Amino acid sequence: MLPKEDLQMATSVDPDEVARFDRLGGDWWNPRGPMRALHEFNPARVDYLRRLIARRRARAKTPAAADPRHPLEGLDILDIGCGAGILSESLSRLGAKLTSLDPAPANIDVARRHAETSGLAIEYHCSTAEAFAAEGRTFDIVLAMEVIEHVRDMKGFIALAATMVRPNGILVAATLNRTLKSYALAILGAEYVLQWVPKGTHRWAQFVKPEELAAALRAAGLHIIDETGVVFDPLGRKWRENPDMDVNYIMTAERKG
Repeated sequence: MLPKEDLQMATSVDPDEVARFDRLGGDWWNPRGPMRALHEFNPARVDYLRRLIARRRARAKTPAAADPRHPLEGLDILDIGCGAGILSESLSRLGAKLTSLDPAPANIDVARRHAETSGLAIEYHCSTAEAFAAEGRTFDIVLAMEVIEHVRDMKGFIALAATMVRPNGILVAATLNRTLKSYALAILGAEYVLQWVPKGTHRWAQFVKPEELAAALRAAGLHIIDETGVVFDPLGRKWRENPDMDVNYIMTAERKG
């Protein structure tokens, strides 16, 4: 468990946010529980990453994975703010080598137990981005998915995450845009009307505009290569990519080799 003073010193960590997510415990893996929206959103994240990686491999003329069931084989991925491992497990099943970290100890305990039960070898760490970056490890892909709207210093967090991206590697961030539309849908709608997520999950003032995220990525020495919105299709009852970035969006940036 991380000492309280370490959490206070880490500019990427909001201790109140850590405590709130830490209290979820085993409810992380209940598809009808408080993290139901994340379970429903997860396939869209995985599909985006699969297509992104396939395009990059095609452009680089890199051979596809030998086993089509494991299209991410050979990739070393860091999942920052992994929670209880919902995304990490999905990517591990597709063949990637996952290193996943979260500053909330209960999250990591649940993640480790669930991965063991699922027969998945995921390297979990109860750690902050600051502490992990200090180790000097780098990765093909660094993920910051639904994380940056919960940190105290977005620019500082992105700068830290970028240091862990290898040459020709990428950083992928998914977050919420700070618009009136996102306030209406992601807070009033999702938290209070539909109750998709617990009340207080998000703070609208911490949402990040795409131009703000893009500026932080460029300041960290990365180059934007892709961006897309993600919207909920009420007829199909699923999330899908869409040019509309007014609420949820994903942005990818590359470190040139």
